[in-house]
Amino acid sequence: MKILQNSNIPIYKQIAEQLKGDILAGKIKEGEYLPSIRGLAQELRISVITTMKAYEELASEGLVTPVQGKGFYVNAQDSELLREQHMRRIESSLTEAITAARIAGLSDKELMNTLKMLIELSEDN
Repeated sequence: MKILQNSNIPIYKQIAEQLKGDILAGKIKEGEYLPSIRGLAQELRISVITTMKAYEELASEGLVTPVQGKGFYVNAQDSELLREQHMRRIESSLTEAITAARIAGLSDKELMNTLKMLIELSEDN
């Protein structure tokens, strides 16, 4: 897990987003426990409170459930809800890409060609 200390995004949000990405991508599966709060805090050299805040955010989104004395485990993911969450991430990323393209002076056609090229490259892997 990578945490950027000088980012505008709070550390707990960075942790939550990375764990959320792993859950949505299936890297952390249903029923698996997240790393212990103390263990992750120690590994990242951050406060236990910061780690707890990240886990609580995931719990509030329904991605994980706390179990007294055991930690947080990953909930079963509703496929429709999962798809909707992926769509929100895609829309957000594409909106950022459009903004960056406008700033760089790219035309819509150039942006679309870039997207097509990236899709083709990802299919080759």
